[in-house]
Amino acid sequence: MIACAAISARALVEAAAADGVATVALDLFGDADTCRHASAWHPIGNPVTLCIERSPLLAALDALASQGGVDGWVAGSGFDGEPDLLLAAAERLPLFGTTPAAMHRLRDPREFFERLDTLEIDHPEVGFEPPATPEHWLLKDARSCGGWGVRPWGGPSAANDSGPGRYWQRRLAGQPMSATFIGNGREAMLLGFNRQLVREIGEHPFVFGGIVGPVSVDESVRSAITRAVGALTAEFGVVGLASLDFLNDGGRARVLELNPRPPASLVLYPDLHGGGPFRAHMNACRHGVLPQAPPPANSVRGQAIVYADAPLWLHAAAAARIADWPGACDLPRAGTRFSPGEPICSVSACGHEAEAVIAELARQSATLRTSLETPS
Repeated sequence: MIACAAISARALVEAAAADGVATVALDLFGDADTCRHASAWHPIGNPVTLCIERSPLLAALDALASQGGVDGWVAGSGFDGEPDLLLAAAERLPLFGTTPAAMHRLRDPREFFERLDTLEIDHPEVGFEPPATPEHWLLKDARSCGGWGVRPWGGPSAANDSGPGRYWQRRLAGQPMSATFIGNGREAMLLGFNRQLVREIGEHPFVFGGIVGPVSVDESVRSAITRAVGALTAEFGVVGLASLDFLNDGGRARVLELNPRPPASLVLYPDLHGGGPFRAHMNACRHGVLPQAPPPANSVRGQAIVYADAPLWLHAAAAARIADWPGACDLPRAGTRFSPGEPICSVSACGHEAEAVIAELARQSATLRTSLETPS
C-alpha cells in the first residue's frame, strides 16, 4: 500500500487504483471520489488556505508507519518550496520521488537559473534585486504553487518584496505550456506536451485553471524541451513523474520552472506501455526503470478547475448535481461552503483538437457554476 499526499490527492489515488495499487489518501479536501478510490483518508491541512500543515501531515505519516502495511508515500502538489517539510515527512515513511535535497536545489531560484545558464537552456530574464522600472516585470515566489505566488510587479511598495524564494522575472509573450516526463535521476522519458489554462482570481492573475494535452509543438520546441528535460533530470536527480513549465513563443521555448513531483497533467496520459502513470512512477522510483515512449494519442484530453465566483453553500441537491455531471471529479460533499476563488470541483472533456476541448471545458465550467449558485 502507498500513501499519497497532496493539496488534492484525487488524481494520484485514482491513477493508482487504475494500476491496481492500494492507497491511503492524505489531502485537504477528502472529496467523495478521493475517498472512493483510497482505502482511508487523513486530513492534512486547511482547504481555505490551500496549505498543507506540518503537524497533521507528520501525525498521519507517524500513524501509518506504526500501523504497518504502508511501503512509503508519494508527494504531489503542495510541497513545492517546502524541502524541510518534505525531509521531515520522508523520515517517517520512505518517499517515492525526487529527494528533499534535490527539491531544495530546484526551488532555489538562484541555483536553478544559474544551472539553466550553464546548461545553455533558454529562459526569461530574471533578477534578484528590484528592477530599475516596474514595467514588464513579474514578482514570483518559488515556494508557491499553482500560480498563486505570481503577480505583476508594480514597483517598490511598503511591503518588502525581497525574501527567501522571491525573484523578478521579465514578463514575455507566449503560450504557457508544460512537458510531462518521468525521470530516474539520470535520464528521462518525455510523455508529451500540454497547454496550461490560466485564469485571474481576485488579485492573482495567473492562477492555474486546468490542463489540456497531449498537443503538438514545433520541432524546434520539441528538440529544445527534450534536451532541457534530459539535462535537468541528470543535473538535479529528478526521479518519477515531473513536469517542466515553459513559454512557447512562435517556436521559441523559454523554461520557467521544473516541478519534480507528479503533476496535474498525469491525468492526460492514462495509457503507457505496461500500465498507467502511477505504475510508471513507482517503477522509476523503485527500480530506475523508465517506460517506453507512449503510443501516439488519437485524442486530446482536458481537465479544468471550477472556482467559485461568489460565496456558495453546497446543498445536497447541488452536490448530487456535481456527482452526476459527466466527467466531473474532485467531488465535494454536501454542506461544504466556498468563498470566492476556492475550487469547487473539476470538469473533463475530450476531443480531436485542443481548441475545441478548451472551449468545451469553459462551457462546462460556466454552466455548472451557474447551476450551483446559491446564496451563502
